[in-house]
Amino acid sequence: MFQFKQFSITQDRCAMKVGTDGVLLGSWTPIENNPFSILDIGTGTGIIALMLAQRSHAEQIDALEIDEDAYEQATDNFENSPWNDRLFCFHAGLDEFVEEPEDEYDLIVSNPPFYSADYKSSNDQRDLARFQDAMPFEDLIEAAALLLSENGIFTVIIPFKEEENFLAIANESELYPLKITRVKGTPTTEIKRSLLAFSRTEINNFPIDELIIETARHQYTPEYIELTKDFYLKM
Repeated sequence: MFQFKQFSITQDRCAMKVGTDGVLLGSWTPIENNPFSILDIGTGTGIIALMLAQRSHAEQIDALEIDEDAYEQATDNFENSPWNDRLFCFHAGLDEFVEEPEDEYDLIVSNPPFYSADYKSSNDQRDLARFQDAMPFEDLIEAAALLLSENGIFTVIIPFKEEENFLAIANESELYPLKITRVKGTPTTEIKRSLLAFSRTEINNFPIDELIIETARHQYTPEYIELTKDFYLKM
């Protein structure tokens, strides 16, 4: 059980546990467009959908999860949260979900599986959760372009080394960067992650900044504390 300020997460049946990436995306994702409807693609434990339920007034928050155990766990986490009337999890793959799109979404978020095929562990479930071949970036971007409302925002967290590639694929689908934050573990380590936000409108001078998580072990930076303080108990 992982306890946050306003909700808790059980994760014993999920391959991908609560981690910094999900918390970063859930707290960083822009909601200035006051989304009415949100879609979390590959929800895992449901953490990002729950964080966005806490942060926004969205009335419809849908989550998508292909793995049966994770789907059941996310559903339980939604049911046990203060926002259970706004959260719903679909047990389906992205390809099935986009075949008959019923809704457009004002906000689409995804912490996609991103280990390329040369990395396999002995745990198949964890591999499926981590592997890019479970959900290629092309498929994710195509789905976002299809399901995003006219003024919608699409956000992801990916390895920094994939940033250029992801931006190029998004550009082909006419999704343009709105904001980019590059994440480093400490001031001296290399950039590890990219937080990317897209919209359908091309912006010339969109903000690009850098976020450092900690200065030393468990010594969090003021920026990281500011970003996550509404969620972590000890922040």
